[in-house]
Amino acid sequence: MNASLSVEFDHRPSAVAFMLNALRPSPGLRAPGGFPPIAARWRKHRVDRVQLLDFLQLTGLRADASLPMIYPHVFGFRLQMVILTHPTFPIPIWSVLQIRNRLLQHRPIPSDSVLDLETRVAGQRILEKGAEVDVHATVNVGAERMWESLNTFYYRGRFGEPEGASPLSNSPHIPATTVAQWHLPSGVGWRFARMTGDYNGIHRYHWYARLLGFRQAFFHPQMVAGQCMSRLPAPDPVRCQRLDLWLKGPVYFNSDVSLRAATVENATTFALMLRADERPAILGRWGGADSRDRLLNLAQAQPGTQMQPLTRDISCK
Repeated sequence: MNASLSVEFDHRPSAVAFMLNALRPSPGLRAPGGFPPIAARWRKHRVDRVQLLDFLQLTGLRADASLPMIYPHVFGFRLQMVILTHPTFPIPIWSVLQIRNRLLQHRPIPSDSVLDLETRVAGQRILEKGAEVDVHATVNVGAERMWESLNTFYYRGRFGEPEGASPLSNSPHIPATTVAQWHLPSGVGWRFARMTGDYNGIHRYHWYARLLGFRQAFFHPQMVAGQCMSRLPAPDPVRCQRLDLWLKGPVYFNSDVSLRAATVENATTFALMLRADERPAILGRWGGADSRDRLLNLAQAQPGTQMQPLTRDISCK
């Protein structure tokens, strides 16, 4: 990899720095393969106990000896922001929508661990009405791979000859059974942004969200996903597990929501619904995983192939 496309941190990446980068003009996506192979690394991250407590309060999740599965995705999101706002990145971050998350936890992460995080551009494709880029993130403790994720971002527009869709775009059916209902108040966008580094105004200001075509400001999707997970049966914490999320639409501030879910064998499929809307805002599937799974292997399957199902729990080696 070209050294100019590798960014290294030995401390928490500054949100001020990458948000200022976002104000620079973008070069434009003019050809297939136009997303540069940027990598960002953050060495020796230690859990901030105060922010972890705030994270647990906002999501309803629990942390005992190990961290919640979604924690690395939230606190490592700053590295994704570094990549999406890099001066060589062809499309401005203001045009991006986060549409899919896939998280694979190989081993539980002890809450007192020292984490090495790495994030890099791993895939891209031109679609009929936009472009997608896949960002792969990993967490190591020492030399051991503990966790990884694949996050897909979508840009609307016409960028060239369309290719096949990602096999990961196939989402599950909406479960029929409602298992929980609750109210999501407003006023927490800033608290969660302190964790992710994503200070996009769509998560704070109604007027700004309306400028971009939304009804009002809305939550960071991972906060709401965490609230869903806190109301679902969790897989065996000592085994491999996988969480797949399809982000279908915004979850607006001050909303009444319901959670539908169905568990089959070792996996729970779930859907978060806004009141009076039969379209899910978030679809997910959470369960045990095969210790041989690797996210990039699944993502790089030929377009049109079926996504591998969650398998029986197998202890990671």
